[in-house]
Amino acid sequence: MAQNLMQSVIGLHKLHRRFILLSRSRFYCQTGVEPLTLTQQHNGIRRIILNNPKKRNALSLSMLESLHKSILCETNRKDLRVIIISAKGTVFSSGHDLKELTSAQGREYHTQVFSTCSKVMTLIQDIPVPVIAMVNGVATAAGCQLVASCDIAVASEKSTFATPGVNVGLFCSTPAVAIGRAVPRKVAMEMLFTGTPISAHDALLHGLVSKVVPENRLEEETLAIAQHICQASQPVVALGKATFYRQMAQGRDAAYATTSKVMVDNLALTDGQEGIRAFIEKRKPEWSHKAEQAHD
Repeated sequence: MAQNLMQSVIGLHKLHRRFILLSRSRFYCQTGVEPLTLTQQHNGIRRIILNNPKKRNALSLSMLESLHKSILCETNRKDLRVIIISAKGTVFSSGHDLKELTSAQGREYHTQVFSTCSKVMTLIQDIPVPVIAMVNGVATAAGCQLVASCDIAVASEKSTFATPGVNVGLFCSTPAVAIGRAVPRKVAMEMLFTGTPISAHDALLHGLVSKVVPENRLEEETLAIAQHICQASQPVVALGKATFYRQMAQGRDAAYATTSKVMVDNLALTDGQEGIRAFIEKRKPEWSHKAEQAHD
């Protein structure tokens, strides 16, 4: 029997349990006539929709808290495979609500806003399932940060992206964390220093988004990616996502050491061996979707 399934899987399960403990609300239990995020799940795909078009889907503290809850809620569902984040209206998100950032709100409140925003952005990359941004319109400042933080981003041709904070006296320093890790440094610096929007095709060219499609095909193309992910083994995808972000933060030699061990550990999974057997036997794999070791 394969020995000592990797610490990364153990860590993944600990993280997963932490997500469950943090998630206190039921999945479809948001209160209020107009919830800030709408959430639905079907066939392994969770749809989270930013639902404040009148305020350009601004990432107010309340919106950030609602988004955080929608991502975390019932993450123990065994059928959850992928999350899609989209928005109502012509603006994906205009970023932080500037009315919350006036001196009248106070430093403590401002700290809470940016702390909560950082928690949402890191959660997107820490959660075991892939997260896809489906962008149809304007994404600026923290809205652009949200796109850059997602694992995959599909945008319509009319979408634009910008970090215009410098023009209102608030440099987009926190959006720069995600954007600077998604696009070349000089592109990021031009966006940050000038605030000039870039087109969807330029965003694709520079790596901010994964795919650009006509508006009438946006949902179809995004769902196709999500459905493709749903066909893979849940623990294998979760392990792969966690490992990708870990090795990207390491130097080359450390990254190879990390990923070589994880490849061996991946082979120790029941689904790892099932996939190989299915390939050899020329059949479709039957995933267990359980992070268990294969038997010798």
